[in-house]
Amino acid sequence: MIEKINILIVEDDETASFLLQSFLQDCDFCVDCVYTITDGISYLKNKKYDLLLLDLSLPDFSGFELLSNINNSIVIPTIVISAYSDTNTKVKAFKYGANDYLTKPIDFIELEARIWSLLSRKENINLQDKNKNEILKIDKNQIYFKNQILNLTALEFDILSYFIKHKGEIISRDLLTNSISSVKSHRLLDNHIKNIRKKIEEDSSKPNYLKTEYAVGYKLDY
Repeated sequence: MIEKINILIVEDDETASFLLQSFLQDCDFCVDCVYTITDGISYLKNKKYDLLLLDLSLPDFSGFELLSNINNSIVIPTIVISAYSDTNTKVKAFKYGANDYLTKPIDFIELEARIWSLLSRKENINLQDKNKNEILKIDKNQIYFKNQILNLTALEFDILSYFIKHKGEIISRDLLTNSISSVKSHRLLDNHIKNIRKKIEEDSSKPNYLKTEYAVGYKLDY
């Protein structure tokens, strides 16, 4: 029996939430809806979800509060669905860890396509891990690049480990400096990123793996 995909919707507009839930259930997803950030955090802590659909304007807290909580304690692909269409809000959402962003009113068919695209990227990572040697992997406090141990400083190890654990996700500089206590500034982080690239990239000025996401941060992708 194929296990269904669990989706959590955090949206305070009950009509919009009901319509979205009905559509996704017709697509054969299992869907729960909550209307506050407080309930969203509670649901995420008590049940395993494969995807989060998040509005930014909630009655108790901003959706950014939930994104921040997710990045600190929960790993889940997240699509922001918001009435805010300005670039600053979109960039901020990606900096806080969102994987995708849709502006209301949304097209349900487009949303379904984006959901499958996001979930398939995660699935492809799992298939790659099972079917071939990983390009980068962590084993017994060592990081291997193409099956060779990398010579890393302790801080480089912490930074690269974080990227490996969040492979394929856009990671903002703010999130990295907040998550890794030894990284005190964006400038220090950027310098360590440069050093890591020298150890894993054929040409560190044109990275294939540890890429810069303009105005947002970095992403490890392979």
